[in-house]
Amino acid sequence: MKISKVEVGLVEAPLITPFKTALRTVHSIRNIVVFIYTDNGLIGIGEAAPTHVITGETISSIRYAIEEVIAPAIIGIEIDEIALLSQRVDACLYHNTSAKAAVEIALYDLWAKQYNAPLYKLLGGYRKNITTDITISVNDTDEMVKDSIAAVKRGFSILKVKVGKTPAEDVERVLAIRKAVGPEITLRVDANQGWTAKEAVKIISQLEDKGADIELVEQPVHYSDVRGMQYVTSNTYTNILADESVFSPKQAIEVIEKRAADLINIKLMKTGGISKAQQINQIAEANGVACMIGCMLETKISVSAAAHFAAANKNVTMVDLDGPSLCSEDPIEGGPIFEGENIQMTDAPGIGLLIEAYLAR
Repeated sequence: MKISKVEVGLVEAPLITPFKTALRTVHSIRNIVVFIYTDNGLIGIGEAAPTHVITGETISSIRYAIEEVIAPAIIGIEIDEIALLSQRVDACLYHNTSAKAAVEIALYDLWAKQYNAPLYKLLGGYRKNITTDITISVNDTDEMVKDSIAAVKRGFSILKVKVGKTPAEDVERVLAIRKAVGPEITLRVDANQGWTAKEAVKIISQLEDKGADIELVEQPVHYSDVRGMQYVTSNTYTNILADESVFSPKQAIEVIEKRAADLINIKLMKTGGISKAQQINQIAEANGVACMIGCMLETKISVSAAAHFAAANKNVTMVDLDGPSLCSEDPIEGGPIFEGENIQMTDAPGIGLLIEAYLAR
């Protein structure tokens, strides 16, 4: 079963409310979707999120990378040579991790379909059900409290609270949310690189002293400031989660060796797909470091692939795959079943999406 053709298009989905972080504000998802065809009629699907403030990619750059560089490197290769295909995708250009991820997701979709098995079972098959948090965008405190209460009413027991845009107000925001939702709800805080190292220690220490009971703080300082991450991790009790600081297995090793974080957030758009995500998770697991699987602003297409990765791996103990829950409509049918915070895998082959119905529509 050889790859015969690669096609690129757009997938769009409006958000229920604007997605706001310390880095950007987004009103709707507009991502690249890739279809990979084989000579026996099977089709694989993948998606790339143009998150220029994190990966440096745009819709135009992703399209060019896939059509002009990656596609010629993989056409004609047998799909069961998945390691060779992953190597070809990774080696044919530098960075461009979201473009690589979209292609790799489609390749792994086809690889699992070839064996008529769901991808998570071929990757390890550790569990069938996972639980995701949901993001609370950074806004005025009253609005964030309102959004948090609404999320709890929707059935979410884990909230990922975005901060870092105005550090002086962040303690007030988190404490107000904790008071509003009560002690049973798990709170995660994501600064999106919005603090300095000293600000981070001050803010986290205040939250600790005031009993905010935060499970973790994600990427408190700039991605390149590994020494700053190390300072924050060493001077606070709360778990620190590295996100933008870890794109590659090499960066994972550096963060672990320098004890710059307690946990690592794996995102397929950062790693360039599933193969490097597996390497990072294995490195972390070997060193006793648990991982989160997260997503950018992605639709059910690539989030489904991330869900398969999470379900397959024991060391992925936290899930941040709320992309479909943030959308006001689903662009594609099939795949894992997203019901509030619960994500249930199915026995459909590959990542399980109904590609033909999507293409026909």
